Amino acid sequence: MDERQQRRAHWLRDFLCGVLIGAGAILPGVSGGVLAVVFDIYRPFMEVLTRPRRAVPKYWKMLIPLGLGWAAGFMGFAKGISAAIALSAAATTWLFIGLIAGTAPSLFREAGKEGRSASAWGSFLLCAAAVFAGLFYVSRVVRVQVEPSFWWYNFCGALWGMGVVIPGMTSSSVMMALGLYQPMLEGLARLDLLVLSAALPGMFLTIALLARLVTWFFRRHYAAAFHGILGFVMASTLVIVPTEYAGAGEMALSALCAAAGFVLAYFLARMDKREEA
Repeated sequence: MDERQQRRAHWLRDFLCGVLIGAGAILPGVSGGVLAVVFDIYRPFMEVLTRPRRAVPKYWKMLIPLGLGWAAGFMGFAKGISAAIALSAAATTWLFIGLIAGTAPSLFREAGKEGRSASAWGSFLLCAAAVFAGLFYVSRVVRVQVEPSFWWYNFCGALWGMGVVIPGMTSSSVMMALGLYQPMLEGLARLDLLVLSAALPGMFLTIALLARLVTWFFRRHYAAAFHGILGFVMASTLVIVPTEYAGAGEMALSALCAAAGFVLAYFLARMDKREEA
């Protein structure tokens, strides 16, 4: 593969990763931040947020396709995912469970780059237990519902922002538990001004405020932080596993979607890392 073909392959990879990260921010149980980690995008992204003067010249070739892909995934997939969920919520959920499973090996290797101490495994168990118990209680026990409004949409945007900078934060699952997920998705699909004017500022402000704090924490407590992410991912994925199916046909479709998601995520995670500028 010559240099031009390598550049095209990297551009396409970054674009596809951006699409998946944007879509992952929308689908319940999926963390765009986790996908950014396993696709080798999270660290450059955080560098851009915390040290833009040094990082932008270094990563600008990545930022363009990544940003275009993220916009396509976040905005464009809102309508597509809404239609897919209406067609088969179980199969759509299994597609993204497959994506998460496909990224798990890379995430596990990333977590162990600086060792696996007792505190790291403790972080894993604590995060897994807390997230599973919290999401399960909110989504399947108390079933809390709120009335959509400007400030609730702003809160949803803040949740999305947390999902971008905190890998493992499954913001859409929280929205579903509160009854805000469908109104947000429909508002994005039709470009509703109320939803956009509330959610987007909340998201970008949260990203700006949390970027340095999260970067500092990862530098000081790398192993514990990433093993905590593993716990987040496993627990949030278990909570959204579908338990109801329309019949054998939907079960077969769900299995195919899970396999397709796994293969796609595994392929993207295994692609050669981009050359540093």
